[in-house]
Amino acid sequence: MPDPKPLMIVESESESARKLPSNLEAEAAFLGAVLIDNRVIEELQTPIRPDHFFEPLHERIYERILRMIERNATASPVTLRPHFEADEALKELGGPKYLAQLTANGAGLLAPRELAQQIYDLALLRELVSVGRGLVEGALDTSEETSPVDRISQAEADLYRVAEGASTGKEAATFREASLTAIRMVEAAMNSGGGLSGKTTGLETIDQKTAGLHESDLIILAGRPGMGKTSLATNIAFNCAEEHLKWQRDGGEHNYGAPTAFFSLEMSSDQLATRILAEQSEVSSEALRSGQLTRDDFQKLSFASQRLAELPLYIDDTPALTIGALRTRARRMKRRHDIGLIVIDYLQLLQGSGRANDNRVNEISEISRGLKTLAKELSVPVIALSQLSRAVEQREDKRPMLSDLRESGSIEQDADMVWFIYRSDYYHLLVKPDTPDGSSAPDIVEKYRAWEETYDQLVGKATLIVAKQRHGSTGNVPLHFQSEITKFTSPNMRDYSSWGIEE
Repeated sequence: MPDPKPLMIVESESESARKLPSNLEAEAAFLGAVLIDNRVIEELQTPIRPDHFFEPLHERIYERILRMIERNATASPVTLRPHFEADEALKELGGPKYLAQLTANGAGLLAPRELAQQIYDLALLRELVSVGRGLVEGALDTSEETSPVDRISQAEADLYRVAEGASTGKEAATFREASLTAIRMVEAAMNSGGGLSGKTTGLETIDQKTAGLHESDLIILAGRPGMGKTSLATNIAFNCAEEHLKWQRDGGEHNYGAPTAFFSLEMSSDQLATRILAEQSEVSSEALRSGQLTRDDFQKLSFASQRLAELPLYIDDTPALTIGALRTRARRMKRRHDIGLIVIDYLQLLQGSGRANDNRVNEISEISRGLKTLAKELSVPVIALSQLSRAVEQREDKRPMLSDLRESGSIEQDADMVWFIYRSDYYHLLVKPDTPDGSSAPDIVEKYRAWEETYDQLVGKATLIVAKQRHGSTGNVPLHFQSEITKFTSPNMRDYSSWGIEE
């Protein structure tokens, strides 16, 4: 075909006379192949986007081709012509005739996949050049406000985006792209049969209230010690990972599970594994620790361990992590294992960057913002456990409120959802009267029987208080808690009046 006018690469003086990696001939040949046969795009193994093209005109042409194909229209030089007649860059190359020149010899049809791979690889190399320049400029900045640790963390985040092919020019998604994502979420909710549009918690009552755990959401799960925060978190982590295994085995249009990363800053990995084994084998944690197992218990334990062997649940028990180090580790897990859910136990054990000048409130604010940034950066839900202040214990009504979140109001501000776990039986047990004996007065016996009757009604009943939900309503969710195996389940009933909560 006739050679088009050469496309000039404009370089600044700082380019040191070296051209950015590109191959305009490969871009033109690939576009020609697509215009000859639109089905070429369907057969690509490399996800080519318009912003992967170096030449802006090629980017606009490919973007228009994709739009036409999605409308089931044929993209060809003839059908593209009306959209580019006024394009100034195209006029410099001879006008709409350039579109016909792209298809003149059809050389691109001989190896469209290889051309697409080269375009993609060169786009990543250009982005790598950009990251490298930014890294050098940042390293040369010696101002007092600059933290080397922050520079390293930012550089790793940029490199992660390059490795994922997620950052090649455009920073903003079009409304069209965002709306398609929203439609897919609605379809997932319709297909689930239970209104589930995100990742499942494995607990029906929670999924019904929240529609699942959604990408980029930060969920704060808070409660006083002994309420079962870690138990609920491990239950959700296991359920989500197991659902992913089921999807891999059985298939389906939507995957409501995901590989899960569990950052345990309080418990060791073997302690956490023991707890999960107890939950799934339904053998008490106490029996596991003491080794006092019956043959039946040991068989249950063996079966449970076999089920858990392939579970995509990854535990990191590194203590005293900084928020920067946690984000670095999470990126690596995302890259290696494609994790779709992150659980952190717990927020107050994380450390900030050290710039808070011993101000714990500022440090917690930095940590909560970092967790929200992590959720958005990796497009995964992040569940962070949090302690509550002692103010709860001073009130007659022990139900937590948003103002009880410990050390910082920014936790409430940054979170998309705030959950509180509350168990009435725990507090009722704290006021247990002395057990009467044969010599006890009638009023003491009566008092104990009244306490015992109330406790029997409360035991095993837990409430998840959804105190904040950015995309839905707040309210109370009933749960059942088996304390001996630290396992939460959804009550198998429709009437929750005995929980003492309003539905």
